[in-house]
Amino acid sequence: MAAKPSIPKGTRDFSPVEMAKRNYIFNTIRDVYHLYGFQQIETPSMEMLSTLMGKYGDEGDKLLFKILDSGDFLSDFDETERTEIESIISLKEELMKKCAKNGQKRYLLSFLMQMREDNTSNISSLFEEIIKKELLSERIIIERDNIYDINTEYSLLEVKDIIKEKTRKLLNSLLKNEIIAPNVGREKGLRYDLTVPFARYVVMHRDEITFPFKRYQIQPVWRADRPQKGRYREFYQCDADVVGSDSLLNEVELMQIVDTVFSRFNIRVCIKINNRKILSGIAEIIGEADKIVDITVAIDKLDKIGLENVNAELKEKGISDEAIAKLQPIILLSGTNTEKLVTLKSVLAASETGMKGVEESEFILGTLETMGLKNEIELDLTLARGLNYYTGAIFEVKALDVQIGSITGGGRYDNLTGVFGMAGVSGVGISFGADRIFDVLNQLELYPKEAVNGTELMFVNFGDKEAAFSMSMLAKVRAAGIRAEIFPDAAKMKKQMSYANAKSVPFVAIVGENEMNEGKAMLKNMETGEQNLVSVEELIAALRN
Repeated sequence: MAAKPSIPKGTRDFSPVEMAKRNYIFNTIRDVYHLYGFQQIETPSMEMLSTLMGKYGDEGDKLLFKILDSGDFLSDFDETERTEIESIISLKEELMKKCAKNGQKRYLLSFLMQMREDNTSNISSLFEEIIKKELLSERIIIERDNIYDINTEYSLLEVKDIIKEKTRKLLNSLLKNEIIAPNVGREKGLRYDLTVPFARYVVMHRDEITFPFKRYQIQPVWRADRPQKGRYREFYQCDADVVGSDSLLNEVELMQIVDTVFSRFNIRVCIKINNRKILSGIAEIIGEADKIVDITVAIDKLDKIGLENVNAELKEKGISDEAIAKLQPIILLSGTNTEKLVTLKSVLAASETGMKGVEESEFILGTLETMGLKNEIELDLTLARGLNYYTGAIFEVKALDVQIGSITGGGRYDNLTGVFGMAGVSGVGISFGADRIFDVLNQLELYPKEAVNGTELMFVNFGDKEAAFSMSMLAKVRAAGIRAEIFPDAAKMKKQMSYANAKSVPFVAIVGENEMNEGKAMLKNMETGEQNLVSVEELIAALRN
């Protein structure tokens, strides 16, 4: 008996109707991004694990999906070739030790250049010869950023008359599987978010980018989280980021984008804002500056586990009772945004970092007040998104009419590209949680009718002659931008009408012998049952109205 098919927990299939709804979400967000001058990019689903690890804090690292097996690419080679590969790996490791000792962080792929001019197919001998040369000289070192140009600049096809077929195949496999790429582990992982891959993209493509760079990205991400309502292991993020600018106007515009998107969805939301500098200042004032990560991780759970459990977690992390007591009135601060800022100026007066955060928040909130936002915006000191890379403003958006987690988040990350060797690039971004927005729109039934409708018109098929006549009309209807189809088989009328009803097709065109004689079609409104004999021009006009 065949096993019953299933999908992994935390993942979902989407029907045509559901996909129409999801595309409405993606297209709405995409349209607003375009209004603000953002350009789209995409990055691979997989990243090197070294790219991902250490960017999300200890808790985030635990949720990374790691790819444990990339396939047995050595199975295609005979024993001699396997020995050759093992020799190369061993030599590469020796080379890496020498590179590390001399402080070099570059890719040594010069043997590929020499291979173009060398008749030998003995890879190990050639590799050993190169090792004997001045390995660390600029003459034979290719910069890290150029590694991805190797296949183009030194295509293996260019050297097909120089090296043997099996050697070419071997080199190609080595390149694809990164055996010859020093200082980079071969372990891979599915991307956890779109921000870290974007930072990696900026570093790798910095010579091609015009700064400030405004990019958006709509792709799936994966997290090994416990599946529950509103929390999935595979879900889409719709990110917008600006890098290469310190201006707080970027934060203001991102909040305008959030407000515009949810206004278009007709979802009432509260936009929450805080600043990591304020949180750092608070940690400093209560005497626990070195515990800022523990404090923010705990505070971020306030809505989920309550104040008592947050305090227990803080105590568990080694934060003193006195510090926890000082923290209480701050995280429970109430009043208007202006009143909160006034209080913070007093509480954080002794903290330069904290005051800088207050100043930044005051500018963002004050500027937004003049923008006429349609949704509520709130300074929330319990907002402490537990990610290591936020350094300034942080954002979170909650739906007001549905019980669900945050549906948008983001913040400023001044130091993220630094870990990839590109210091001094400031960035700020937001991420819409498309899957949670999907759930909210479903619960509130807010999808516009036109967004979920597929086919607008279906032609009934009575036979070859009628189908041929209908096809000519169908071509004109589609040219007018109307979504239309013809039932492919000359089936019974009941079956064809049932098909139209099942797909919620609002209009059906019936073409029989009488209609063909008049060069027209009988147009039926499936909702009212009304029928009219119309020409193709009248049919198009009726559907457009």
